[in-house]
Amino acid sequence: MKKTIIVSGSLAYDRIMDFPGYFSQHILPEKIHVLNVCFQVNGVREKFGGTAGNIAYSLGLMGESPLISASAGGHDYHRYFLWLEKNGISTEQIRIVEDEFTASAYITTDLSDNQITGFHPGAMKHTSGLDFDKLKPDETLCIVSPGNLDDMVSYPRMCKERGIEYIFDPGQSLPMLDGKDLTEAISGCRIMISNDYELDLIIKKTGLAKEALLERTGTVVTTLGDLGSKITTTQGETPIPLVKARQVLDPTGAGDSYRGGLITGLIQGLDLERCARMGSVCASFAVECYGTQEYRFDPDEFNERLEACTR
Repeated sequence: MKKTIIVSGSLAYDRIMDFPGYFSQHILPEKIHVLNVCFQVNGVREKFGGTAGNIAYSLGLMGESPLISASAGGHDYHRYFLWLEKNGISTEQIRIVEDEFTASAYITTDLSDNQITGFHPGAMKHTSGLDFDKLKPDETLCIVSPGNLDDMVSYPRMCKERGIEYIFDPGQSLPMLDGKDLTEAISGCRIMISNDYELDLIIKKTGLAKEALLERTGTVVTTLGDLGSKITTTQGETPIPLVKARQVLDPTGAGDSYRGGLITGLIQGLDLERCARMGSVCASFAVECYGTQEYRFDPDEFNERLEACTR
């Protein structure tokens, strides 16, 4: 049975700037309390981003047809919608919030790869308004990823009430979520996914050891950067090796790409180890390009890397 994939999260424009110097040379420690600096940058590049957009893009490359549940700004959603439509990704479930801008990250990087980022949530302050009554529980898989906080708290509850399988992926929103809401969202999810730092933070905020988390979700998938990832269940841990990329230009967005590969495997009914390896293959393509939705691959290229890492 073909399932509908709902990707709940954020849509954002990433505006990336390079500063041809070092921040440290322009910030006086003894004057940090009256900081007033200006960095002249070498132009600006605009990239499409946000967790929902990034995961959906990866799923599209895998041949899936995800539905994005997110909010975009009425002032500037047009370019993003054209991009999604160009890549065969539906925009029908995206809420347009008039008189708001789409969420934006303004990222300035110096020659030492230090970054200063300003983030404007814009339309992300508003719920995406997903209509759960229109979803068929046995034909739907939802991933709840970082985005509007009300959605992150309420959507897991709505999934459980309706018998919809969901993956909980709190990510960058962890600092804003309290332990009670985290525990409730984790309880009953098919998979909880995070990186290793985020997992430590989840354990600290909820007061639940990993064994207690497994009593609530059954499966924890942890991404480990250049060490690959691992699957943890009540039966033990399974390491998933990193899939080697041709070159590593930008690790940003690799985690979202991993999720797209993982979810595709789940939809296909594959075992979790195979699903995680598919996630690793997707991530290997993502890091080869600047930007989170710049990479591409065809089925032959994907299968070649997948088979190479499973021999």
